[in-house]
Amino acid sequence: MINKHAPRSANPVDVHVGSRIRMRRQILKMSQEKLGDQLGVTFQQVQKYERGANRVGASRLWRLSQVLDVPIAFFFEGLTNEIEAGEFADGDQMPIVYDFINSSDGVALAKAVSQIKSKAVRRQILELARSLAKEEG
Repeated sequence: MINKHAPRSANPVDVHVGSRIRMRRQILKMSQEKLGDQLGVTFQQVQKYERGANRVGASRLWRLSQVLDVPIAFFFEGLTNEIEAGEFADGDQMPIVYDFINSSDGVALAKAVSQIKSKAVRRQILELARSLAKEEG
């Protein structure tokens, strides 16, 4: 397989895993420093993991799953062949999703909605958001 990325560019899989680490850390309201302390690394290293600049090794990923209280599969959820190849299909919304979920508003909204037990209420919130988006567009 030919690597389409420059030697120093972040691999899309590493970026995806890093964004999942960041999202979960923020949901838990954990600082990068606290996460680093629990992993035995500096907060700067946590930043590099979250950006995808440094790959997370298998043992560290295992420890992350314990510290962040998620299964290892959590870090790969939403990963598709298109992301792995570094490409997005026409009309694919993944770049928008990444940008949003990496924002503080995205994390706060995801946390709030995930705490709503009623599926019907969550669906109403979704319909409200769609309606508001149409008005703005």
